[in-house]
Amino acid sequence: MTTEMAQSKEPQRIAIIGGGPGGLTLALILQRHGIQTVVYEREAFDPNREKGGSLDIHGDSGQFALKQAGLYDQFQAIARYEGEDFRLFDKTGTLHMDEVAEEGVQGDRPEIDRGTLCELLLNALDPECIRYGHQLIQAVPLHNGMHELRFENGHVDTVHLVVGADGAFSRIRPLLTDATAEYTGLSMVELNVLDAASAHPELASFNGRGKLFALADHKAILAQLNGDGRIKVYLSFRAEQDWLDTCDIPFSLPEEAKRQLLEYFSDWYDVLKDYIRFAEDAIYPRRIYMLPVGLTWKHKPGVTLIGDAAHLMSPFAGEGVNLAMLDAAELALAIIGHPDINEAVCAYEAEMVEYSSVSARMSDDNLKLMFSDDAAAQLADLMNQYQEQTESQ
Repeated sequence: MTTEMAQSKEPQRIAIIGGGPGGLTLALILQRHGIQTVVYEREAFDPNREKGGSLDIHGDSGQFALKQAGLYDQFQAIARYEGEDFRLFDKTGTLHMDEVAEEGVQGDRPEIDRGTLCELLLNALDPECIRYGHQLIQAVPLHNGMHELRFENGHVDTVHLVVGADGAFSRIRPLLTDATAEYTGLSMVELNVLDAASAHPELASFNGRGKLFALADHKAILAQLNGDGRIKVYLSFRAEQDWLDTCDIPFSLPEEAKRQLLEYFSDWYDVLKDYIRFAEDAIYPRRIYMLPVGLTWKHKPGVTLIGDAAHLMSPFAGEGVNLAMLDAAELALAIIGHPDINEAVCAYEAEMVEYSSVSARMSDDNLKLMFSDDAAAQLADLMNQYQEQTESQ
């Protein structure tokens, strides 16, 4: 598929830094319109590498982008609508919400594993446009608005537009703003319960087909069934930034680490503690970061950002990958529709700041609510109010 606009333009070399869902979506939409890009991914190609958990793909953002990429029907064939199920508990095991997706009814936010989504995008993308094992060291602005990209392996490229799709600690962001990712006050410990249905059927039944949140005492157990049968679990703590280093939990010694983690939930409902007891040995401590809500920057020729590089937020609005893919679609459509690539970037950035700021504020508000006093009851009230408003519209 080649547009007249793409045919009429002088060739523009576009580099995308980062081969996650946002970067791949941007490359694919442009490819469908006859505009070739190069995607630089720092990691070496490894089909067996852990690619993250399950994602809910929203109708007005992630699914919109998949339509622009020509993959909507393929996505629909593999999306898990039952993954929209949601259970909400407090630490006593009191159930505050139990939402079950109706059989045969397609909701607006079906689930797909992140790895499966990336495979869907990669299978449609020209493999020649992806460069694995290219870690960017520096992007140098040139006098003509172009940028010279220098990589750790010695490779150098000069491009008309460099798009930072390189996440929370973007190497491209400093070209546009001094803003850096800030610690949110939340730390997580990621666990995985493998083959849950067969190995731990009672826990699998308790968890259900989608997400389960248990909230209390400024802590949380956040669990989600993935498409490969694992339950991915995030033990979440309000804590100082150095807590993961100073708590003395030996994360490299799984049995002792799990024993100590259980102590933090000692008075929680016993079945909830099974998420820790039954977890496999791999344990991943993580800190949650965010960029300032509503971050803007003065446009500079030849460079822009999408996804977490542009508007990093906590995961509590479910918008991270959706906004990255929406950014990709909006930037691609702007490039396709404007004869001047910098005019296209300006138009995209103005629109992106508007919609991403709303989601960033929501995410920050939800984080504060979920780790406040009486969090389970408060979240249930908020979600019920939202559902009532939606039904009345």
